[in-house]
Amino acid sequence: MRYHDFVRFRIIRIALFGIAALLLAVPACRSAPTATVGSEAPDFTVVNPDRTVTLSQLRGKPVVLVFWATWCPPCVEETPALVAMQKQLGDKVTVLAVSTDVDDGAFRKFTQTRMPGLLAVRDGDHKSNTLYGTFAFPESYIIDRQGVIRRKLIGATDWTSPEMIDFLQRM
Repeated sequence: MRYHDFVRFRIIRIALFGIAALLLAVPACRSAPTATVGSEAPDFTVVNPDRTVTLSQLRGKPVVLVFWATWCPPCVEETPALVAMQKQLGDKVTVLAVSTDVDDGAFRKFTQTRMPGLLAVRDGDHKSNTLYGTFAFPESYIIDRQGVIRRKLIGATDWTSPEMIDFLQRM
């Protein structure tokens, strides 16, 4: 095989690979998540051995829905601010912290020591975060009293900032 033929073969192979990747991605685009600002928050239920939580049952007050994991450094960094915000606002808001951890032991140890006062559940099957299109953690949604998504935040958030506290209190 001449060098010229080899190069042409490689280019064709790379192009075919790219086309195959695009074709595989098209079905995923059709089933895009419905969790967008201004839309109703997709409902889900997480069943753990000690509790079952359904998002829609939390309506009536604002919900801060956080998808996180114990192995995620920005999630760990954000946790003290979440706990402080929940303590400061009390029953005016509910933090629902949905862990994507597969390891139940790591989840339990983390939540018992670092998340006092938060409603934390583990969705090791990733059904809830997949419903929201979340794959990078932490990712948070602020949901109003009627169940409508008002804000989406990606990455660690300072939940105790005056702007955030004011936004949550006005909901």
